[in-house]
Amino acid sequence: MTTESPAIFKKHIGFNRLFAHNRLTVGIFLPLELYKGDLSIYKNHTKHIQQIDAKNFGALWVRDIPLFDPNFGDAGQVYDPFTYLSYLAGITNNIALGTGSIVLPFWHPISLAKVSGSLDQLSGNRLIMGVGSGDRAVEFPAFGVPFEQRGERFRQVLEEFWRIGSESFPALQSGLTYLDGVDVIPKPMSGRVPALITGASQQSLDWIARDGDGWITYPGATTERSDTLRLGAKIKAWRDLIPNGQFKPHMTNEWIELSEDPYFPRTSLRGGFVLKTGRKGLIDLLGEWEDAGVNHAALGLQFSTRPLTEVIDELAEEVLPHFPSLVV
Repeated sequence: MTTESPAIFKKHIGFNRLFAHNRLTVGIFLPLELYKGDLSIYKNHTKHIQQIDAKNFGALWVRDIPLFDPNFGDAGQVYDPFTYLSYLAGITNNIALGTGSIVLPFWHPISLAKVSGSLDQLSGNRLIMGVGSGDRAVEFPAFGVPFEQRGERFRQVLEEFWRIGSESFPALQSGLTYLDGVDVIPKPMSGRVPALITGASQQSLDWIARDGDGWITYPGATTERSDTLRLGAKIKAWRDLIPNGQFKPHMTNEWIELSEDPYFPRTSLRGGFVLKTGRKGLIDLLGEWEDAGVNHAALGLQFSTRPLTEVIDELAEEVLPHFPSLVV
């Protein structure tokens, strides 16, 4: 297996800040607190986001959740992901800006190319895109997209988005897009915005390995070393299918409650949705992930019971030195 990143991303600032063979970097998932009807909490997050940037974390990640479903129990990401990342680009300097993940069946490839190319340029080439087919069935009727066709729609949007973003005056004639003698500008600074496939997205593992720029998966259980061995086997099966042994990054995430006790054992909360642990247990988990082939870990802090500034500082001072962001 080669340790080389794809040639198209050799000069991509965000990609090379986060991803390298046998290395793991750490990012933070937003929002930092759960939405409970008061948007003012997000204004208070500005100082924490700038703290995360200054402390040299790898990336900030936002989700694409267009509709609020009270039955889901959590609004998730409140702001539009590209609008929010544009704002974050203006108040940060170094950190990569990621979507985890854009629900492609709800997007038109022209609109997606326009907004992502603009953000890539305005952020100084810091945009990384996770993309998925979507899993909240209640959202699909609102967009007039059949839920059972989301896999086909995902693939079509992604393939046309790539062409529009990377080619000058592409000739496209499909049931979704017609381009003839016109172009979409601006183009991404490095020629393409990296698009990491989220989960299966209704595609085969072979397709994800061949056509995706990387893979984002949930980690599964995270309390025991044996849990990570299962994750490592899944990553290896995917990497074995990547053509020519090329390096493509894998990313995962975990929602954590960081205990004040550094030795607090890795303990599952909320039916396995949240991991409570001290920093020693978190360092062990991240090290196991790195050994398993994970290249980036996004940590969610919205279930934290400690002050955010305190948690971010502890992560930066005690955990991040073991898994530093890469030099670009």
